[in-house]
Amino acid sequence: MSNGITDRTPPADVTERLGYRLKRAAAALRGAMDKALREHGLTVPQYACLELLDQQPGLSNAELARGTFVTRQSMNVVLRGLQDAGLITRPATTDHGRALPAHLTEEGHHRLAAARSVVYAIDQRMTDAVPPKRLSALLADLDRMAETLGG
Repeated sequence: MSNGITDRTPPADVTERLGYRLKRAAAALRGAMDKALREHGLTVPQYACLELLDQQPGLSNAELARGTFVTRQSMNVVLRGLQDAGLITRPATTDHGRALPAHLTEEGHHRLAAARSVVYAIDQRMTDAVPPKRLSALLADLDRMAETLGG
């Protein structure tokens, strides 16, 4: 009898498939982040953008889009919202082609610091659900899955 876990026979029940389980976990993470970030006036893509700009100031729209898993068109909207809120600055023009490098403002740093604590707490709750002796293997498995699918 096949259980779909110990052999390679795909489970008939879609809710037992790996992709479904990954999507369920991702949806739960996104929902928790949406709720927590709403209290800080941010969306998940805006928060991700602020995190990237904190680590690598001056990233372009295209670089930020790749790093936050959104389209360049969506990143334009995210950047406009962050700029309108006074959380980032971007020059009106640039000497280096079309890329407009973005930088956090002082308010952007403050908002990120406040939001980061709630996001990291969510990440820690998720991490705590995995037995410590299995965590590094799980992370390696997730990386291999992403690489296998070209991500």
